[in-house]
Amino acid sequence: MIRTHVLGFPRIGANRELKFALERHWRGEIDEAALQAVAAELRTRHWRLQVGAGLDHVTVGDFALYDQVADLIQLFGCEPARFGFTGEESPLRRYFAMARGVAVHAHGPGCGCGAAADGGKADGTREGAPALEMTKWFDTNYHYLVPEFDSATAFSLHADRLLAEVDEAIALPASPKAALLGPVSFLFLGKSKEEGFDRLALLDRLLPVYEQLLVKLAARGVTWVQLDEPVLGLDLPPAWQDALRRAYARLGQVDQQVLLASYFSPLAGNLALACELPVAGLHVDAVRAADELLDVARTLPLGRELSVGIVDGRNVWRADLDAALATLREVRELRGGRLWLAASCSLLHVPMSLRDDPVVEADVRPWLAGAVEKLEELRVLKRALWGDEAAVADALVEARQARAARAASPRVRRLDIARRVAALPADADRRASAFPRRQAAQRERLRLPAFPTTTIGSFPQTPAIRAARAAFKRGELDAETYRAAMRDEIEQAVRRQEVLGLDVLVHGEAERNDMVEYFGEQLDGFAFTANGWVQSYGSRCVKPPVLFGDVARPAPMTVEWTRFAQGLTDRPMKGMLTGPITILQWSFVRDDQPRADTALQIALAIRDEVADLEAAGIAIIQIDEPAIREGLPLRQAERADYLAWATRAFRVAASSVGDATQIHTHMCYSEFNDILPEIAAMDADVITIETSRSDMELLRGFGGEGGGFHYPNEIGPGVYDIHSPRVPGSDEMLRLLRKAATVIPARQLWVNPDCGLKTRAWPETEAALRHMVAAAQVLRAELGRGSPRATGAAESGAIAG
Repeated sequence: MIRTHVLGFPRIGANRELKFALERHWRGEIDEAALQAVAAELRTRHWRLQVGAGLDHVTVGDFALYDQVADLIQLFGCEPARFGFTGEESPLRRYFAMARGVAVHAHGPGCGCGAAADGGKADGTREGAPALEMTKWFDTNYHYLVPEFDSATAFSLHADRLLAEVDEAIALPASPKAALLGPVSFLFLGKSKEEGFDRLALLDRLLPVYEQLLVKLAARGVTWVQLDEPVLGLDLPPAWQDALRRAYARLGQVDQQVLLASYFSPLAGNLALACELPVAGLHVDAVRAADELLDVARTLPLGRELSVGIVDGRNVWRADLDAALATLREVRELRGGRLWLAASCSLLHVPMSLRDDPVVEADVRPWLAGAVEKLEELRVLKRALWGDEAAVADALVEARQARAARAASPRVRRLDIARRVAALPADADRRASAFPRRQAAQRERLRLPAFPTTTIGSFPQTPAIRAARAAFKRGELDAETYRAAMRDEIEQAVRRQEVLGLDVLVHGEAERNDMVEYFGEQLDGFAFTANGWVQSYGSRCVKPPVLFGDVARPAPMTVEWTRFAQGLTDRPMKGMLTGPITILQWSFVRDDQPRADTALQIALAIRDEVADLEAAGIAIIQIDEPAIREGLPLRQAERADYLAWATRAFRVAASSVGDATQIHTHMCYSEFNDILPEIAAMDADVITIETSRSDMELLRGFGGEGGGFHYPNEIGPGVYDIHSPRVPGSDEMLRLLRKAATVIPARQLWVNPDCGLKTRAWPETEAALRHMVAAAQVLRAELGRGSPRATGAAESGAIAG
């Protein structure tokens, strides 16, 4: 018996229908009912694609309006008490309050803010409530909302939405398989908001709610429930391994078939544990963990179903169907002929379809597969395993030809690039001087005040900017008219920053469509799509380029824009670049050579750009690496090698400049404390990081608390969350800065937002930055120094308060 299914499916729609509906709802243009109607239409459309591909089950519960973990917070009734929900608000209003925060506003009866009536200010306004913390979903570029737990956390089942979706699928008609995060991973991925509280203590409160849900799903006609436990791919402490045993021993008593799913990483030391848990089936990632597939097939009891994630759910390359069939036939033999086939993980991480994308070059397009094409690959594999290979013979031949054409393409390998990499000097990744000497030279050149203020790089992409870019792409604007429009936008951004009083300016990136795609478009070795969108969080979608070949920079990419912006002001202007690991990680990267080799090629291209910016007189160059932590292997044993080549790639990109040129980097929405020595080894003069949603908790490791690692260079901890429309006051930012200054020496601190401001509007951007500059000015007054920025022992003290 061969069955096919998927763990999850993209939810944004082929034309980003969900994104646009969400943003219209947030602007007040459509109501909840209209938004839910768009969601229902998308679910139905996507289930029909799954049915049409011959899947035995459609997946229900994978569709979220913002994030699937946030869905579970509501499903299990554990919305944080700090939001002050009264129960009178609609579930959707509460949901978006958790995701986006509650803005400061006039509070009154019926305002619907979700905040309690008490605790407001004398003028009737409230401080609002910050959104839930956001962080990366394992080693992907998807962001999930972090559940908050404490000793008072209680759980209760609120399953109406999920059960309604089950009814929708049954009415299609289709056989639904419900999919949701398992109880141990749900607790593991949350955060304790009470000092000393172990969130594992909540397991016995949570399990009865899972039991109730399994019973309700069975009564609704659901025969299989997929419980994702991706923590099985981590080096789990014994207590969490025991939690898995306890959880599934209890859930195994419910009369419901559970498919336990692991992905993104080998099971390794958890292999025996995963195979012994009393569930009806086990899904494993046969792409990321191909070497252990046969061991799983031999270890899992024969009475249980084995789901093999044989099609890559994380990348866009067409599957090698011949190799997959050879593997599957061997596994089927070991399993007595019974097998489930699937993608390795949820298809959330790939575009809907690439088959007919009008922008992908004709020679590259046959190499690629989006979610719809991956459904077809599963159909072909199923038919071939059934013994009906003749029915899919044409598809198998087409797959072979595509792979052969890719391997033989002269665009994939370039001898000149190979020679440059081979000739790279051993010290190409080292600055000429150590940081203290560089710091003195930079302070002499820049003459900045204490607590210098800056932003991360991008400013709002206004409708005018987007319209001009779209018109240029359609050929309705010539190149010079487009450049003039972008220069006007850059000048406006510079003037706004001067009025706000920022110390180090940026040009605002008006000309850039995306921080990776913009560079990929100007580098050899990349291909692009028109509709290759994937969800990053909420309504935020990205269109990763396809990195298919050797990388080189034919010409300067940013110098013209940055030189123009610097010519508008006497204040320092940052040159803004995306780092090699982020370009690597946020592209659909080639799988025919080691990632380390590709990273070094990108680093050399960025190195050329850095050199040209310095030659143009740019004193500060920021090389963003928000994805460096994201790329960290999930298994400890694999991390040292990755960190060695990843940090070297950054240094190769950055290290050609002189002492007086200041190198910045930016990282966001990740836990960094376990790799601080490696981050320090990148040797950036200034690092800016996201810290506001964690209330500066992420900063503690950088200050060497508890005898830990002390970060030696300068740091800009983010003082407000740019992913929320909420504008915090200067007093809130001041509190965070004072907290930061108890951890990091004041002379090392910069003041900046968490991340770029591309997705925000100008009114809220200017208001927030005005508050940020005011907070920095208060600190300067308390420190007793203004401009220029002092050096020496006298400024090393921390701020009290």
